[in-house]
Order: sequence, then C-alpha cells, then structure tokens
Amino acid sequence: MPPLDFDRYQSEKRLSFDVLPIYVEYQPIGDGMSWTPISAPPDAPPPRPITMRAQSIPPRHEFPEHAHEWHQVVYAVDGVLMAIAENRSFVISPEQAVWLPSGIRHRVGSLLGAEFRSLWIAVDSGRNLPSTPTVLAVSPLLKELIVEAAAIEGHKDDDGYTDRVTTLILDQLGRARALTGGLPWPRGERLLRLCEALYVDPADARSLDDWAKLLGMSSRTLTRQFEAEMGSSLRSWRRRVRLLRAIELLRSGMGVTEAAMQLGYGSASAFIFAFRTEMGSSPHAYTRNATSAHYDGRRAAT
Repeated sequence: MPPLDFDRYQSEKRLSFDVLPIYVEYQPIGDGMSWTPISAPPDAPPPRPITMRAQSIPPRHEFPEHAHEWHQVVYAVDGVLMAIAENRSFVISPEQAVWLPSGIRHRVGSLLGAEFRSLWIAVDSGRNLPSTPTVLAVSPLLKELIVEAAAIEGHKDDDGYTDRVTTLILDQLGRARALTGGLPWPRGERLLRLCEALYVDPADARSLDDWAKLLGMSSRTLTRQFEAEMGSSLRSWRRRVRLLRAIELLRSGMGVTEAAMQLGYGSASAFIFAFRTEMGSSPHAYTRNATSAHYDGRRAAT
C-alpha cells in the first residue's frame, strides 16, 4: 500500500457526528505534502488481556503500515484520526473507536494532530468481537472505563481492580454498536482536490463556479459529477463537513464565536442555529458535556 500521502483529509435531518463514522476508499492524490513516520509498537504480545497506550500524535504524522499479533482498539480522545486497513480508510472523530483484528495490516495518521488511546487486546480475550475492521460507537461508560484504564496502567494491582476494569471494557466492546454510513469521500483526483481543500479550510468561500473553473470543468459538469460520485449535493456535503469540524474545534476548547468564524459562518448565532439543527443541542451544551471527559482524558495521559 502506498504511503499515507495526502494534504487533505482531512441524512437526513439530524447528523449526530459523535456517532457517525466516515468510510473512505483510500486513494492517494500523489502531490500532497509528506507525512512524518512514527515508530510502530514492538512486535510482541501484550503481557495481559488488555494493555493501554495513551499517546498524542502531531500534525501530519503517521504510524506506517504494520500488523499485530493482538487485536487493537484505537479511540480518538481529541482531534480526528485516519486509520487505513484492508484498502479502506476510517476517519475516526471524537467518541468513536476503530476495531482492528489481529493480523490486519493498518496504519494510523492525523492531519491536524490528535490525542488517542490504543487498547491492545490479547487474541483469546477478543473472541466475541468482529473479524473485520469496524468503527464502533463509544458509550459514555466505555469512554470512562478507557480513561480509568489509562490512569491505572502500570500500577500495582493487589486487589484485582485492574482485572475488573478490563472485564468491563471487554464486555462494553462486545456490546458496542457498529456504525454504518458516514461522510462520502471522492475517488477522482479533481473532486479530491475540492473536498480536501474544504475539509482543511471549511471557511473557504469559493463558489461552485469558482471551483468549476479551478478544476477545469463547467459548473454543470461539476454538479453532475459530484452528485453522481458522492450521492449528495456539494452544499449538503459541505454542511456535514462543517459539523464534523465543529466538533473538533469545540472539543479542543475553542470558543463558539471563534469556531463560527473558522468554519465560515457569518455570525455566532448562525453557527449555533446550524449546530442545534443538526446535533440536537447547542454548541455550549455540547462543550459542557465534553469538558469533563476531555480533562480526565488529558490527565490520564500524563
């Protein structure tokens, strides 16, 4: 598989992006900026049913393609990750995780930087979990268990507490809902240029006519090709990208007004209205609900 070499990346009435995965057929554009490799974990089995690894990944860094003798769960605490496995890419937003079975070759990278947790799970402990890479919804209970497991990793366990946390994590993973659907991503190079630019800079104000001219086609052709390949209009797709990026920005601690400007909304009130319409709650309410887990997750990594 070619290197993770892209300078991009990164229906309804309500789009709950905290439980909405993005499935992307991996297709490098070839002219993107290079990514910096990070050493893959050692090729040795974990010493117990679950081993936790807490890590931050800088922008444009990746773990090159590798495989494990154990299962792996990659959970995005902050930021957005892209995991590539079996020629598919899984864009993992906060409060999602990707399940990577033993022996599956994969890579994980982040365009803008992210904080994540890796759970290495012994093969015998994951018998009831999927046999193929799968995006899972992370319940509030599972999220807190992962935070706790990271906090106690490496501590002496005299009373069996670690074993009890491990048992609950495995139980919750077995109950986790597999996610389907998601944000479509193009295969063709010209649409890739468009979608990558809008993902990186959702405030990009260029019109359909502007993009058509830049991509060397008529506006009608661009509209037709986009809808045929993506299954939605450019306007609808752009709205979904903005909501995904909104979650990223809010979870990073950015204020509502600043996030609205970065996302290209004309005012904070317009952003609040759009967010509430799609997510069912205001940005302020979403931020309040995420703050505690955000703080605990960072503390567990120290």
